[in-house]
Amino acid sequence: MKKRKILQNRRFSWLSAYEIYAIICEVINEKARKETYMRYINELREGDNVSDVYLCKVKNIAKTKAGKTYYSMILQDKTGVIDTKIWDLNNGIDNFEQMDYIRVEGNITSFQGSLQLNVRRLRKAREGEFAMEDYIPCSSKSIDGMFKELSNYVNHVQNIYLRQLLVAFFGDKEFAAKFKAHSAAKRVHHGFMGGLLEHTLSVTKLCDFYCTQYPILNKDLLITAAICHDIGKIDELSNFPENDYTDVGQLVGHIVMGTMMLDEKIREIHGFPPKLANELKHCILAHHGELEYGSPKKPALIEALALNFADNTDAKMETFIEALAEESRQSGEWKGYNKLFETNIRPTSHLGEKD
Repeated sequence: MKKRKILQNRRFSWLSAYEIYAIICEVINEKARKETYMRYINELREGDNVSDVYLCKVKNIAKTKAGKTYYSMILQDKTGVIDTKIWDLNNGIDNFEQMDYIRVEGNITSFQGSLQLNVRRLRKAREGEFAMEDYIPCSSKSIDGMFKELSNYVNHVQNIYLRQLLVAFFGDKEFAAKFKAHSAAKRVHHGFMGGLLEHTLSVTKLCDFYCTQYPILNKDLLITAAICHDIGKIDELSNFPENDYTDVGQLVGHIVMGTMMLDEKIREIHGFPPKLANELKHCILAHHGELEYGSPKKPALIEALALNFADNTDAKMETFIEALAEESRQSGEWKGYNKLFETNIRPTSHLGEKD
């Protein structure tokens, strides 16, 4: 840096006191910027040294085969999570709890194809050392824009009973605010703020296409089912930054919870046809497709089958996208074995690029 060299040269007597002061301030501010720059998790690479603040999402006490106690943790920021270990619990490791913001010092290694942070020193972060928005993952898409699109689908439902039902949910400001801010999962897919809305809109768009491709489908029923299929998740999962399963979520699950929510609203709509109510509830109950995947019923209606395919397609596509983004930090074209897809994965090559 030219100005730094001027300072180091010591031959700047011709500079005014104000100019010297300005140069010193710039050097100090440059140093401060470097010291306060946060290394996001998606920027970390094997061999990196780390000295930053992260959210401790999970903290477990474990033992090695030799019987030595260590901490196994998951740290999070808005770009993702990283498996973290504290092998030495002696000096340099202050007391902390799960969901604390912690300043860690350590290094990045690779274990079984995934990055791991090994911590040497740790303390609770102090006020002013972090900003919460750096630690809550959020949809890259406009939440208000997505909700406007979803509302447009609601407004185009022709069946008066189904439209009343949708308005009863999404016309409620408290429900809408919670729905827009919620995730669709703890980790696997759309596990970020706005994820539930993003997933729901994508499933609805797929179902809209199915209705064009397969006219046999009852469009109003399928679109309503698509919009409502995961409403139970607003109570199955807690709010950010926890984004973890609630007690009722563990015991009952979002499929049954969502069906119960629908049933409650349906009872408030005078004259709602019982057969239509049962068909809608069946679509929700069967949308995971198989008993072993959490659905108490297998699809018995063609709309339920279409919803199952749309839900599975979007969940799997997003999961693969997130896996590629996560594994992009690894060197090499192939990204290693992925447990969810039970195969080695890599990004697609692009025509026209040199090998």
